[in-house]
Amino acid sequence: MSFARNLKAIMEEQNLNQKDLSDLTGIGKSSLSQYLSGKNIPHEQRIAEIAVALGVSTARLMVDIKPIEIELPLILNHQKISIEETSRRLGKSPQFVRMALQNGVAPFGFATKVSGNSFDYHISPKLLAEYIGE
Repeated sequence: MSFARNLKAIMEEQNLNQKDLSDLTGIGKSSLSQYLSGKNIPHEQRIAEIAVALGVSTARLMVDIKPIEIELPLILNHQKISIEETSRRLGKSPQFVRMALQNGVAPFGFATKVSGNSFDYHISPKLLAEYIGE
């Protein structure tokens, strides 16, 4: 039920309740309630409408984000690699790396929302090396 979990998380991030989302999308509160409970999953067009109203991608609503296991000693020692170094090693843009961390789909780190649209990024050197195969 990743859709329900993701929708709830996005609504919480944006400080929206069911009425607010209903007003933004034109979707009835009872339908939204079923989506949020996981009882029903909307069809693709409805998912797209919700994504546009929330200003997120449809993938952000649908991707099953699994918890990333981070080794505690690495966090406590504040060992981390920069976004720029990570993007260089992956052959991807810094924006790609930031979005993967923010969306929780990067197995080598995570992003923490600090305020507004500002994030703090943590990239584990060990997990990145394992991911790349070094």
